[in-house]
Amino acid sequence: MSIPTKPRLALFAFGDFAFNLYWQSVMLFLLFYYTDALELPIAVAATTYMIASVWDGVANFIAGVLVDRGHDRFRYGALIVAGAVPLGLTFVLTYMPPMVSGAGAVAWVLAAHLLFRTAYAGVNVPYLAMSARISADPGDRAFVAGLRMMFGTAAAVTVALCTVPVGRWLTGSSAAQAYFGAAALFAAVGAGILVIVGATYREGAQAHRPAPASLKAALVSLAANRAFVALNAAMMAMIVAITVLSKSVLYYFKYLLNDPGAGQLALGAMGLVSGVAIPLWMLIGRHLGLRALWMIAAGLGIAGLIVFAAVPFGGTRTMQLFLIGMQVMIVGLNFVFWAMLPNTIEYGERATGLHVEGTVFGVAALLQRIAIGVATAILGWGFASAGYVPNVQQSAATLGSMRMTVALAPLVFLALSCAAMLMNPLGRRPSRAAAVVPA
Repeated sequence: MSIPTKPRLALFAFGDFAFNLYWQSVMLFLLFYYTDALELPIAVAATTYMIASVWDGVANFIAGVLVDRGHDRFRYGALIVAGAVPLGLTFVLTYMPPMVSGAGAVAWVLAAHLLFRTAYAGVNVPYLAMSARISADPGDRAFVAGLRMMFGTAAAVTVALCTVPVGRWLTGSSAAQAYFGAAALFAAVGAGILVIVGATYREGAQAHRPAPASLKAALVSLAANRAFVALNAAMMAMIVAITVLSKSVLYYFKYLLNDPGAGQLALGAMGLVSGVAIPLWMLIGRHLGLRALWMIAAGLGIAGLIVFAAVPFGGTRTMQLFLIGMQVMIVGLNFVFWAMLPNTIEYGERATGLHVEGTVFGVAALLQRIAIGVATAILGWGFASAGYVPNVQQSAATLGSMRMTVALAPLVFLALSCAAMLMNPLGRRPSRAAAVVPA
């Protein structure tokens, strides 16, 4: 055991840059790659994405349980080193154009996506566990959490702005090959970072951890935890809303505004504004409380979506500004969720007498991934029912229906998130907590 220095903590936090090269690419570009580069039917592409996302949640939950059960046996640094290269290879495979067509191509992309999600869970969950073990000092942990958020934001901006232009520069060929080239570069960088992080990881002094509760007892405790149930119901509705919005950006700029490059800039700007908005929401939350903060952020989002539904945004600059404003709202909702989630552990312990920690985060990750899959299916099936066909001029009726999907689905689910949050017994008083755990 050793006392970590600030440079060592910063190097560990830099691992989040590597993970977000993968995660942000999958979130922002993979569905678009399936439809507009591989030209898969959008309903089929969205369904495969949904299956992989749900499996991701299951894999994260299983990995979390295994880490909880074997925390005294695992050498986390060695696990990260061993998993870094396989994770990178599965990410490249995810963007490798299928060597078959028809049903074989669908099976190819689904299998590759499932392999990547499995590898990601197997490496990312130990990394998250490492963040609690690298130091016993709360100040060090807050320092790591803040740096992780900064590095994650930097990776999101890098992916948004570099995927297409850098991929084309590397390959000089078709859209599918451009995404493959960018994936290979991101994988090489990400794997290299994770090998260094794993090789240099040293644990700080830790208090003895009690043996975890049985899985059945933990799940029963969570089901009886009103705070956990209400918060995660609100989270799932929120995730559906913001995922539909974020995954529609590239389609909206390409087909409704005829400016795909501006869509990539919008994604980059949305990443940048996240770092600016976090301190603002933290300050407001200290004075108003977390539940009130959720209502404010969701209310602003609902108001923006009502305006968007009523008034066509015909210019790229107007749409970019709208998305930046919506990203500010999204950051506020994410802040509230991650600030309140640890509090549900204490609430559940008071209500049920059982302290459940690892399972809380494992179930939350499972529900989050399910919500992402559902949102992708809503977007894909909605566009399919509108008559969307990739890489052709869409009819006016199709464009109108696509636009309504983008406006109304997030609007409905944000409203549902507010209804769920009203049932949450936590957050009724201003919060003193300022620490946030990044996703």
